[in-house]
Amino acid sequence: MRLKDKVAIVTGGAGGMGEASAILFAQEGASVTVVDLKEEAAQPTVDTIRRAGGQAIAVGADVTRTADVERIVARTVAELGLPTVLLNNAGTDTENKQPLHEVSEEAFDRVIEVNLKGPWLMMKHVVPHMIAAGGGSIVNTASIGAFIAALTAGYCASKAGLVALSRVGAVQLAQYGIRVNSLCPGATMSPLTQRELKEMEEHGLVDQDMIYRMSALGRFAEPIEQARGALFLASDDSSFVTGAPLIVDGGWTSLAGVATSA
Repeated sequence: MRLKDKVAIVTGGAGGMGEASAILFAQEGASVTVVDLKEEAAQPTVDTIRRAGGQAIAVGADVTRTADVERIVARTVAELGLPTVLLNNAGTDTENKQPLHEVSEEAFDRVIEVNLKGPWLMMKHVVPHMIAAGGGSIVNTASIGAFIAALTAGYCASKAGLVALSRVGAVQLAQYGIRVNSLCPGATMSPLTQRELKEMEEHGLVDQDMIYRMSALGRFAEPIEQARGALFLASDDSSFVTGAPLIVDGGWTSLAGVATSA
């Protein structure tokens, strides 16, 4: 098992990639703190882990609030032990696909808070415990939006910032045996994606050509496919990988390059 005896914290663990990652981490031997805004939202993921014989706890918290982050870390240390794996997966996009000049200041601020400040705040409070544990691995869920104008302004800016934050963390924390990498998913069939696709289908906006523009493989990723990327970065399989953005997008960024040159 690739995470045997590890203690992992997974934010945004109630569904999609976060849920898949938390369950996969547990299957690979980790004890897992599953975090989401509401504890009751995170509990089903914990129940799935426990039914399979794993160890997990659910914590309801907002990763943009210092007191909440301190509570996540304190409960993890008290109930599971020193954290050695952190998956910063909580994220949002409140800009409603609006162009940047139409996005409200409040919507922009919230995206930056959750997608960039949240991971930084988690790292800030988890790292001292990782140092005490002798090292660890931090995986920040960014996006291919860090590299191409795939979505909205604040979202892309926050994810590009998260890739940069991961690189800074990789350099500054290497001396403590802590690796920091970013996972950059492409189109993934999450609950949010399913809702958005349903809305687009109602307006006749979804066709196979659209999907092929988002993936050379002609389909969206399943959450477990992103979770496997997170597992690779979290485990010793990636022991010489730090400061790296791992792109798991089915070729979307390559297609964007072709479209630009055409």
